[in-house]
Amino acid sequence: MQIKLDLKIFAIILIFLITQNIGIYAILMFYALIHELGHLLCGVILGFKPSSISIIPYGFNLGFAINYKDYNKKIGRGNLLTLKKIFISLAGPVTNLICILVIYLNKNNLNLYQYQNCIYANILIILFNLFPIYPLDGGRIMQGLIHITLGLRKSYSYTKTITNINVIILTAISSILILYYKNIAIFLVIMYLWTLVYKCNKEYSLKERLYTKIETIK
Repeated sequence: MQIKLDLKIFAIILIFLITQNIGIYAILMFYALIHELGHLLCGVILGFKPSSISIIPYGFNLGFAINYKDYNKKIGRGNLLTLKKIFISLAGPVTNLICILVIYLNKNNLNLYQYQNCIYANILIILFNLFPIYPLDGGRIMQGLIHITLGLRKSYSYTKTITNINVIILTAISSILILYYKNIAIFLVIMYLWTLVYKCNKEYSLKERLYTKIETIK
């Protein structure tokens, strides 16, 4: 399995060191790793083979080798591969929910600071990842459901539109939080999210041009 490291993570670590929040960042990264292990376990159970893992500034990103046989098993307007991807995307947030339950059951073994930080870290990871913005888990689930119900091309178009609307809304909310809490970490997360969305928008635009070219040929 290939391991990739995003060098921007060192800049983020430096910022958290300067702002004296490195402990919180370490907790978030730890539960982000647990989150990704949830994706990994689900993917292996569903017959996927992990191909890569990327260490990025705000967590980890796991890649799987595609089982092309699942393309031929139709489900609605999608296929079995689409459905499996939905389950894999759900597995991460579910894993964090399990973490919250385990922490709650063992709260007597933790001090209040540890308990609250661990609970909040998992809640933050769940909420952030389930936001319907591609390529977050919520965005992947959304695209998969649209693919199954309306087809692949519409899933690209609708996902792109919904993602752009939601990232603008999230940016507006985050701007208020930044002014209120004066937390640079929120700003960095939003900036990084915009770079991901920008890349995905370019990919969607390329796919749309390919669809249009195919229709022109027909």
